[in-house]
Amino acid sequence: MKKELVRDWMTKDIITVRPETTLPEAHQIMMNEEIRRLPVVSANGRLTGMITLGDVRGAQPSPATSLSIWEMNYLLSQLRVEKIMTPDPVTIHEEATIGEAARVMLENRISGLPVLDNAGKLAGIITESDIFSMVVLHEWSEYQEETLI
Repeated sequence: MKKELVRDWMTKDIITVRPETTLPEAHQIMMNEEIRRLPVVSANGRLTGMITLGDVRGAQPSPATSLSIWEMNYLLSQLRVEKIMTPDPVTIHEEATIGEAARVMLENRISGLPVLDNAGKLAGIITESDIFSMVVLHEWSEYQEETLI
């Protein structure tokens, strides 16, 4: 299991947003696609940041605000992803091992990593759910082998 590579377990068909995407648009994408994080890429395809569902929730106004509902909605509709994203997120290379990815996530207390290729372009995303799936599949296959013997 230690030799499993990120490229073999990452999600390759990733959904991204641009820095100028509005907060409501990003939130809607997350809800529609049932995902918790979106890589933010520039026009040339370079990773510039990461926005999570937690970032979106954190940008929501406090119930104690003195703004009207119309003022809040207007302000939120103008808020761009680039203002609340994590710039220059921690990344991992697609040739790294799953063990390395897990270590980086634990050390940085994050649940997902954008994956870069040799050219430094976004190639995918690896999450704790992907790693957990790999562990379960390995354990299940070992269990099946043991019960057949």
